[in-house]
Amino acid sequence: MDLALLRTFVTVHRAGSFTRAAALLGLSQPAVTSQIRTLERQLGRPLFLRQARGVTPTTIGDELAHKAAPHLDALVEITESGLEEDSSLRTLHLAGPPEFTAERALPALTELTGEDGQGFALRASFGTAEETLEGLAAGHHDLAISTIRPRGALLSATALCDEEHVLVAAPRWADRIGPDPLRPTGPSALEHVPVVEVHESLPFVARYWASVFDSRPVAPGTVIVPDLRAVLACAASGAGLAVLPRYLCAGAIERGDVVALHEPTVPPLRTYFLVVRTGTLAMPHIARAHEWLERAATDWC
Repeated sequence: MDLALLRTFVTVHRAGSFTRAAALLGLSQPAVTSQIRTLERQLGRPLFLRQARGVTPTTIGDELAHKAAPHLDALVEITESGLEEDSSLRTLHLAGPPEFTAERALPALTELTGEDGQGFALRASFGTAEETLEGLAAGHHDLAISTIRPRGALLSATALCDEEHVLVAAPRWADRIGPDPLRPTGPSALEHVPVVEVHESLPFVARYWASVFDSRPVAPGTVIVPDLRAVLACAASGAGLAVLPRYLCAGAIERGDVVALHEPTVPPLRTYFLVVRTGTLAMPHIARAHEWLERAATDWC
């Protein structure tokens, strides 16, 4: 049996779509369709059920994927290991949210880029969780950091770490509100305080209000800027309250640039996932970066 046909089959099985598999393989969609039909003729059994949106494997298709995928991944690992010894530095393409990637992931990974003959070149891009996962699935990235756990067999996710969210404001707002005013009155004490956020929907503030106060925020966003580092800068300048990851604002709290307005017993958390296309951890440079980030994340939690 032609290994190229099996490789195409496993890619379609993981992608759930001829079109997406074609993009990952660098082939045209008709070429992928033709290869799957050829394999089905050779086996004498259908491997996929064609649907309006993508394909679903038959029981025979699932059985074949279960048997073939580990061996194909092993062949990729052998091939990539050989290339690693004889070729120039491999390039790792990383994608993730701008703040976490810049503050956490990139400083950790740059420790690997200069290692004697064992490192890799690094290219990073920023985007929303949806954009990042879509780009990873399409083959534009090797490794992604996401706050969304992907579904399906194409992408594999590992929980990386949790970030704690903190309600902060500049000292002048904290002085005006008073010490820990939320215990007796709840969020009504903050209704007159402007809000600084990354989006008009107030994703961080709304999540905090729902988790801590079991309610919705009343005040609209006064300053909207799509970067949490800019949100912190605006909050520190007195523009209003903000909800920020503790890792990002801990230094500002310690310096007194902003004040934590509330310390709930159970603070809101958000989980980050490390995501790859299934099977690509067979590639040494991706596996090395994945392992290194997992190890570094033990100090981030």
